[in-house]
Amino acid sequence: MKPVIAISMGDYNGIGPEVILKAFQRIDLTQTTPVVTGAIEVFERYNSQLVAPVPLKEIRGMEELQSSEEEETLQILRSLDSPIDIKPSVISGDAGEAAMKAVGRAVDLCLDGQAQAMVTAPISKEAIQMAGHEVPGHTEFLASRTGTDHVQMILVNRQLRVALATIHEPLKRVSSLITESLLIRQLQLLDSCLKSVFLISEPVIAVLGLNPHAGDGGVLGDEEQTILKPVLERASEKNIRAEGPFPADGFFGNRSWQQFDAVLAMYHDQGLIPFKTLSFGSGVNFTAGLPIIRTSPDHGTGFDIAGKGVASEDSFLSAYDLAAELALRKVQKQKSE
Repeated sequence: MKPVIAISMGDYNGIGPEVILKAFQRIDLTQTTPVVTGAIEVFERYNSQLVAPVPLKEIRGMEELQSSEEEETLQILRSLDSPIDIKPSVISGDAGEAAMKAVGRAVDLCLDGQAQAMVTAPISKEAIQMAGHEVPGHTEFLASRTGTDHVQMILVNRQLRVALATIHEPLKRVSSLITESLLIRQLQLLDSCLKSVFLISEPVIAVLGLNPHAGDGGVLGDEEQTILKPVLERASEKNIRAEGPFPADGFFGNRSWQQFDAVLAMYHDQGLIPFKTLSFGSGVNFTAGLPIIRTSPDHGTGFDIAGKGVASEDSFLSAYDLAAELALRKVQKQKSE
């Protein structure tokens, strides 16, 4: 059978449902079968805005799933029973809870082997907090749900891969979190992922400095001298090819990233701002370290344009295509074994 790709619907007051519908029209249904976890009424609402609406079908169990290629129909696996009050651009706890239930159902499908990968549409961190969820985002929730101790966020496009040493952390906490043990774990995970997932036999990783100008010889901070350089020495002893620490501004400004297979940034904005600038709306968020395949678009809920029918599906489609590629490879490997 073709790999099944589970798609969580995201926050129904954001652009997630819209970009799912638009992306579905461009997916190669001969290779995979997508199934959305969520509620069909959400997609009926946003489907009405499309020039060419997508045929929809609700299923109550995976035993009802049909090959999408046969009907070119987007199948929605119901993952919640609570009433839905769709208000585009409004942040609400109800929408946050619905989004998390959809994510949870998609994870379970992957863990049970009923889906071979998952793609998550954007959620609102504020909305899920209002719903009582204390996790700061998808990555941390997925780690907890799958019982994974260490995960890594990697942003991917055709030319650039940026991994984050710390993810959703207040900036005032970052320096205390940057330790030798953390960075060695992150480099090991990134090196392993580049080899096993992206099939790069001898990856070379660039490591960014924490401080402006990578500390400028200790004048602007000493973490580069006391932590980062010893980490790079230890990485070399473990046969990990890592170089740096590089000043982040100059590294991206002079396009030094083109000489490396991946970049390890110290904190969220240090990595994501240049990545999103260089990706032109087609970047993908890949979570390394999980026992399942998970990707997502590199954008958020887009509340400012939700319900207007103008959201671009490019990043979501890129996320789906990567998930499909990895799922197909996984299935082929299982067959060969």
